[in-house]
Amino acid sequence: MAKVTIMDHPLIQHKLTFLRNEKTGSMEFRNLVGEIAMLMCYEATRDLPLKEVETKTPVAVAKTKVISGKKLAFVPILRAGLGMVDGVLALVPSARVGHIGLYRDPQTLMPVEYYCKLPADIQEREVIVLDPMLATGGSAIDAITQIKKRSPKEIKFMCIIAAPEGLEALQKAHPDVDIFVGALDDHLNDHGYIVPGLGDAGDRIFGTK
Repeated sequence: MAKVTIMDHPLIQHKLTFLRNEKTGSMEFRNLVGEIAMLMCYEATRDLPLKEVETKTPVAVAKTKVISGKKLAFVPILRAGLGMVDGVLALVPSARVGHIGLYRDPQTLMPVEYYCKLPADIQEREVIVLDPMLATGGSAIDAITQIKKRSPKEIKFMCIIAAPEGLEALQKAHPDVDIFVGALDDHLNDHGYIVPGLGDAGDRIFGTK
């Protein structure tokens, strides 16, 4: 079973408080999502391998480290996942970005795919799938299933808030995928929303209803 990391960093927890607040406007909400994603990406990339190189400083030659071998791709699940992209690219600007479009059927709560565009060299990359919310787990499971068909080197999943039901479902469907979570909430309500959660992340990011 792959590992699940629940973030406990004080800065993430602090920013989550304002993210949850119903009075937080769209601009501030977008900024917070990007900042939290950047902080989470720091942890999600902790195991990237390094190699030693020599670098000439103004004083002498130093033995230094650079990332070895692995190339990254970020794949946001549309549309809410787009809110996390700027934050992670601030840390890894050389990464490629793919997109997977899914929406949740309001009756069945099951994901429906309408778009999938991934980097051509996906087989050479470690993929980090981005979605602010892991509710039922359906969208994340389907997105990762589609990505696996393209045979990337490795897949990780990163979300800001998760429900226990979605986390369990994702682990069961994809036990080989490491999961990084900003906060694990209590449960899902009858409408498939995370409680206490923060409402609809896509609506709050883009100012729609």
